[in-house]
Amino acid sequence: MDSAESVEFLDHFKESQYSPYRFFTSDEWAKFRADTPLTLSADEVNRLRSLNDPIDLEEVRRIYLSLSRLLSAHVESSQLLFQQRSSFLNFKADVKTPFIIGIAGSVAVGKSTTARILKELLARWPSSPKVDLITTDGFLHPNAYLKANGMMDRKGFPESYDIGTILRFLSAIKAGRPNVKAPCYSHLVYDVIPDEFITIDRPDILIFEGINVLQSRDLPADGKMVPIVSDFFDFSIYIDADEELIHTWYVERFMRLRETAFRDPSSYFHRYASIGADEALKIAEGLWANTNLKNLHQNILPTRPRADLILQKGKDHLVEKVALRKL
Repeated sequence: MDSAESVEFLDHFKESQYSPYRFFTSDEWAKFRADTPLTLSADEVNRLRSLNDPIDLEEVRRIYLSLSRLLSAHVESSQLLFQQRSSFLNFKADVKTPFIIGIAGSVAVGKSTTARILKELLARWPSSPKVDLITTDGFLHPNAYLKANGMMDRKGFPESYDIGTILRFLSAIKAGRPNVKAPCYSHLVYDVIPDEFITIDRPDILIFEGINVLQSRDLPADGKMVPIVSDFFDFSIYIDADEELIHTWYVERFMRLRETAFRDPSSYFHRYASIGADEALKIAEGLWANTNLKNLHQNILPTRPRADLILQKGKDHLVEKVALRKL
């Protein structure tokens, strides 16, 4: 799907009588916040947003308070259904089933900011739920494995992840098991950290964020069950933007990192801090064209129609349109 097709996606399906989505402008969406209180401060939003992401308190009011209210309704409905099913089966559950939210989208589109903002908003509901956030970075195969299998230039593609470990992690979370471990990843050294883990202990809500979390797989010929990551999600969000905008954001972020994090001698990309701006720009463009753009076309963008909610951003990195899947 090329750039022109991408930017027309929401408009195309809005015109179709068969669309599974309802569509809203950002102003229309903002009205759904109702009396949802704003529980974040401007300083907190500044701390939560990623590099090169200009989200501010007004964007939280316009987009994320309505989303928080919607998710609250989904969580309450899920809990009620769980109670009703327990009654139907005539058993009393001794563990709670966490509500899992998946967040997908391209690199540099703002997934991490969305995930962190949502985590803070959801944790401040009156019921004070326990909300945890995990990214898929820790589930990447280590660089040594990727190099041995000739896959370093496909890091971030579906095959670069340890899918078995992801499925076991989400299965344990959904089963309500205590102290489930997730591997840690360092963006500084660009690798999984050996023998280091994050422990997730029976959250009420888990946000699971990553570029390919809505990825499907081929169906087995023998009809045996083959779970996919999104099977464990109760709600899914896709962060969308025109391809050329994502391209610009990716390159701008790379060039800013060259002036900041890449200057750390421990950084995997430290070598890029000492080269000229023109050469660095050429490298950034190459990384985009040869890895990230291919991954977007082949794997990430095709999963967009599987999301429950699509947030489409404009050139200022702020959400302009919202698509919500019909019930």
